Amino acid sequence: MRIVVQDAPFDLGTEAAGFAEGRAVSGAVVTFTGIVRDVDGGLQAMEIEHYPGMTEAALTEIAEQAISRWSLEDALVIHRHGRLEVGDMIMMVATAARHRKDAFEAAEYLMDYLKSRAPFWKREVTADGADWVAARDEDEDALGRW
Repeated sequence: MRIVVQDAPFDLGTEAAGFAEGRAVSGAVVTFTGIVRDVDGGLQAMEIEHYPGMTEAALTEIAEQAISRWSLEDALVIHRHGRLEVGDMIMMVATAARHRKDAFEAAEYLMDYLKSRAPFWKREVTADGADWVAARDEDEDALGRW
């Protein structure tokens, strides 16, 4: 298991290939990458803050839960912080399991957790200023299925 919180960009291809390499027992590797998107046409950037140490501990705990619950062989979570521009990659989740259903479900579980409960604070920057992003009901509802 690897948990990374960083401000620098990551190389999706390198990370995915490195995670999948040498898997003799895994029948499935699932990856997901979150990207800064401009939903309403005015977003200039996303600023993401976190508390070092606390964030890594929280991500480690949820990844350990996913590994146990779905009998994963491995999990990877990369999440960026700092100022990100539209189109930048924010995060990556990768899971490896004997069966694809476990790998997909565990990846979704990790993504839902990262979206709604991980200790990151996001501020959207537009031409009009910057506003903190509030929790969305649909993100909280997504956790209900787990």
